[in-house]
Amino acid sequence: MFRIFALVLMIAVWAINSAEVPEEVIFEETFDGKLKDGWRWIREDSEDWRIKNGALEICVRPGDSQSVKNALVRPAPDRSQGKYSIEVTITNLQPPKNQFEQAGITWYCGGKPVFKLVKELVDGKLMIIPGRKPMTNDTVQLRLIVDKDGYIAQYRPDGAGEYFTAATGKLPAPDNDEVSIQCYHGSFDEDRWIRFDDFRIKKLPE
Repeated sequence: MFRIFALVLMIAVWAINSAEVPEEVIFEETFDGKLKDGWRWIREDSEDWRIKNGALEICVRPGDSQSVKNALVRPAPDRSQGKYSIEVTITNLQPPKNQFEQAGITWYCGGKPVFKLVKELVDGKLMIIPGRKPMTNDTVQLRLIVDKDGYIAQYRPDGAGEYFTAATGKLPAPDNDEVSIQCYHGSFDEDRWIRFDDFRIKKLPE
């Protein structure tokens, strides 16, 4: 009898330890009329961004990673203490036209942009960068998973179904990390808007 009880107890403990630890949402931006505290703008132009229908819309203008306008930035979680994901859904309200026109997530380390996960027009083809994965859907959900050493860049078309991994790699050591949603390599002659919604930061199980 004791052996049976001990076996049942061992199975119960194993089941508890093996149960999947749920992801924990530690920040969510609903774009409900205004931005939550903690955000800051890089080179803000208030005429080229708006909150509309529960999302942030930014007009994509000329620039690059060093001169981007209307980059919305906030402190990133301390990835030296665990694994986190940053998620955002982006929608091109008008098709991109310029070489390298892009929108997505940029990671800052020590005040400098060190990594991006974006939907980008390259040589006439839309793709997820890094990884150069074809992406013709207007809408795509991006997920950047980070820890103290590196990243996993993922995406899913139309924000539904399973995530696909575009690339994995290393990041510099944590140094006042920040995360941004932004777009650039656009045009001054035409207004093309990018819609950002469903922004979340999650703590992931180890």
